[in-house]
Amino acid sequence: MNELVLKALREENHVSGEDLGKRLKISRTAVWKHIKELRKKGYKIKSSPKLGYSFIESTSLLLPEEITPGLQTQTIGKHLLHHDEITSTQDIAEELAREGAKEGTVVIAETQTRGRGRKGRSWVSPPEGGVYLSIILRPNLMPSRIVQIPLIAGVAVSRAVSRVTPLHPRLKWPNDIIINGKKAGGILTEMNSEVDGVNYVILGIGINVNTPGHILAGPTQGIATSLADECGEQVSRVRLVQHLFSEFEALYAKFLISGFDSLREEWKTLNNTIGSRVRISDEEEIEGKAIDIDDEGFLLVRKENGNVRRIIGGDVTLLGI
Repeated sequence: MNELVLKALREENHVSGEDLGKRLKISRTAVWKHIKELRKKGYKIKSSPKLGYSFIESTSLLLPEEITPGLQTQTIGKHLLHHDEITSTQDIAEELAREGAKEGTVVIAETQTRGRGRKGRSWVSPPEGGVYLSIILRPNLMPSRIVQIPLIAGVAVSRAVSRVTPLHPRLKWPNDIIINGKKAGGILTEMNSEVDGVNYVILGIGINVNTPGHILAGPTQGIATSLADECGEQVSRVRLVQHLFSEFEALYAKFLISGFDSLREEWKTLNNTIGSRVRISDEEEIEGKAIDIDDEGFLLVRKENGNVRRIIGGDVTLLGI
């Protein structure tokens, strides 16, 4: 009902509580309660004894009321759960997936107390500065193919950022969003599967959008950045999320029908890894030149002795072009 109240307020310069109640078939008291709820969420709504209610300004929060009205998707983000503060969107999405939540369900938070990236590393999640979300997916795939999903998501993030800012992110294999050599976002996939199939995948995406510079100081200084810092102005998180959902839905659908090879070349045009000397740190340390990704999404590295290693996982450090 909050969405309907907002829609009515946005369509009229002024509307009385009585007229709004008749239009929505609720009482004036119910109208007042919804207005009160919207104000608590940060919406600026003016009230006048003679003119009624007037919509002044939207909230800065990533609420369903803001995102879904302009969302051009069939499934991704159509069911959107917003939280002011939680441990991790991955945790909540995983619980929902176990309980049977539909594909495309999204958990989004203003801040996370235990946000995480790959290998359990912490992800700093200050309030109202970034985009922190997790998408529930139920692909009919073998578990071995899930490694391709973060690559697809990286392309979607790059497309979305380029739509709402003048920036052109690069993709570092396997899951980093890079702008001007600094990390602005990351992607995490966690899977529940059987030997012969996937039950569900939780796709986590974190992007530093308007994150204040002092938050990125300390251990991440010189390594991390935000979209606002790089383009010199605040970025609409709502528009970014809307475009991200649309871009990912289109790419994900293409991937399920035509496979990763249909998207591999686009990832390669956006990447900053192929052609660079790299150091891979995992169970062992490997150095060499990244020469390609194969048709399954794994990184191919040529060592000094000429042997080519297929890298399935690990931390990648770029050593130079």
